[in-house]
Amino acid sequence: MHIEILGKDIRVSDQQKEKIERKLEKFARYFGDEARADVMIQPEGDQVRAEMTIKIRRHYYRAEADAPDSISAVEQTINKLERQIRKQKSRMKKQKKEYAYMRDFFANEEFSVPEEEPQMEMDIIRRKSFQIDPMTPDEAIIQMEMLGHSFLLFLSEENNKVALIYKRNDGNYGLIEPEY
Repeated sequence: MHIEILGKDIRVSDQQKEKIERKLEKFARYFGDEARADVMIQPEGDQVRAEMTIKIRRHYYRAEADAPDSISAVEQTINKLERQIRKQKSRMKKQKKEYAYMRDFFANEEFSVPEEEPQMEMDIIRRKSFQIDPMTPDEAIIQMEMLGHSFLLFLSEENNKVALIYKRNDGNYGLIEPEY
């Protein structure tokens, strides 16, 4: 597993990096070299926020947590990732080909924890189609706010590609520009 650890407005020591890598070994054992983990550590007020994204093949798992120190934040983030993966366990079993790499992860008894939450079947209950209009990201923000949505898909005037603008938890906005 390739692990990238970055500190934003904070220095991550070599000792902290080693601890984080040791904690991520549980995923590396199962997912091998095909997985990539990106860990971002940054101060958030009097707390430290750890954001972690694991990419395995074409699937992404992401979590974040705040704690008084970086190692605690990383531990909480890893626990959230494990819960996310377990929660989707039944869905993954149905789609065996796409999630074959998870078989070893679920087979290990070290991770067998009684499931706290009832399994929820996720169905698409509504489909919607709409015209994608070309606009700038600023225009997309205005349009999104006028509609009262938390995201908006639009055609970027800058590069004539599909883009997504979304409202972040901190009140700012994010822009996703897929590469295809």
